[in-house]
Amino acid sequence: MYLFRRLIVLLAGLMGAAGVAAAAAGAHMNPDPNLATAANFLMLGAAGAVGVVALAAARGPRFAIADAGAGLVALGTLLFGSALAVRALWNIAIFPMAAPTGGTMLIAGWVVVALAAFQRGDRAG
Repeated sequence: MYLFRRLIVLLAGLMGAAGVAAAAAGAHMNPDPNLATAANFLMLGAAGAVGVVALAAARGPRFAIADAGAGLVALGTLLFGSALAVRALWNIAIFPMAAPTGGTMLIAGWVVVALAAFQRGDRAG
């Protein structure tokens, strides 16, 4: 697995951990529904990113369209979930329009993943 895919898996692991922490914070510290939304997106986005990396790896060692989708899904999830969690916990905005930007990246990432179904080429190995 090359460096980009390893980075996405690393981010996914950290997002999953952050999602569990956000769920715990929502249950024990702050009942803000945005925290529960952030937890759900972080955990589901983490699992999705790992799955898309697996799809890309199944295509072979070279860069695949699914790699771009995995990157967008991971970054979009991270930005969207972080924006919601930071606002719920500390009432701070990461930057204006952070959540909508992350959500848009997330949508685009899943569209790119869908387009990966049409990538041509032989599978290595």
